[in-house]
Amino acid sequence: MFSKGQLVFATCFFVAFVIAMIYAYRKDAKLHKIFYKGNYKILIGFFLFIVILFMIKIFFKR
Repeated sequence: MFSKGQLVFATCFFVAFVIAMIYAYRKDAKLHKIFYKGNYKILIGFFLFIVILFMIKIFFKR
């Protein structure tokens, strides 16, 4: 399906992309702690909302 060259390129690209993302995250980690305090509350609220939607779906199915 893919040639050997395409697989090598994809592997190299993936490794380089992951390294770049790690570098960028570490560079911005201090800013994230300052500007994104309390993010976990929004994430928990979002997951609760999804769970409630599934519960409503199951309740009205019966």
